[in-house]
Amino acid sequence: MALSIEMATAVVSGGASGLGYAVAKTVIAKGGQVALLDVDRESGEQAARTLGERALFTYCDVTSEESINQAVSDTLEQFGQISLTVNCAGIVTGQRVVGRDELMPADDFKRLIDINLTGTFLVCRAAANVMQFNAPQGKDNERGVIVNTASIAAFDGQIGQVSYAASKGGVASMTLPLAREFAAFGVRVVTVAPGVFATPMFDRYAESTRHDLVADTPHPLRAGDPDEFAALVVHIYENPMLNGEVIRLDGALRLPPKSR
Repeated sequence: MALSIEMATAVVSGGASGLGYAVAKTVIAKGGQVALLDVDRESGEQAARTLGERALFTYCDVTSEESINQAVSDTLEQFGQISLTVNCAGIVTGQRVVGRDELMPADDFKRLIDINLTGTFLVCRAAANVMQFNAPQGKDNERGVIVNTASIAAFDGQIGQVSYAASKGGVASMTLPLAREFAAFGVRVVTVAPGVFATPMFDRYAESTRHDLVADTPHPLRAGDPDEFAALVVHIYENPMLNGEVIRLDGALRLPPKSR
């Protein structure tokens, strides 16, 4: 049979909150198993308790190869395999490159690249290395699916989003070459580029900024629900023709050059 979410064993980075937690919750609700990877131990452990016995929390810093390898090992020990990997770990900051009083520190730029881009790459690499040994499923001989999270800022980043846009643009650009390479294993790679979603990250914006971003969304005129992101992940997993693609999930929002 083809890949089916009720039989999935998923690894979700950033799984303790926001989009990652929504994915974990949906996979569990549909019968699958999930390892939640996060640097927030307290939230991760609470999330796993809430989701029940088919959920595992394992601490993971996506900038550390050793930490990722340990998280993968913990997952395999608990569940025996990994068939779905969803990369949701990431941070966002806003800073002009040339400010009134100072230039953007290079270390600030590097930090976003390390977490959002390099971290995604490292998890992809570790996941594909495990998935290649899965038993092939269905007429297409599928062994697994990797779903990465970019952002619409990768395509229409605003002033002050240079480092964030660069990190998410890199995630989007990795999609096709990874899909082409991992095709030899029967592993698909798809990236979702969300617009404005009601997550803890979005809540950290000033109220005026949140209002303006939602107001610029043509339809529906609201922030996205993380469960809608999770629903797309499920569809990607179960639709064998979705591969090597970056999907905008944004209500037709196109970011203006700068926040109002």
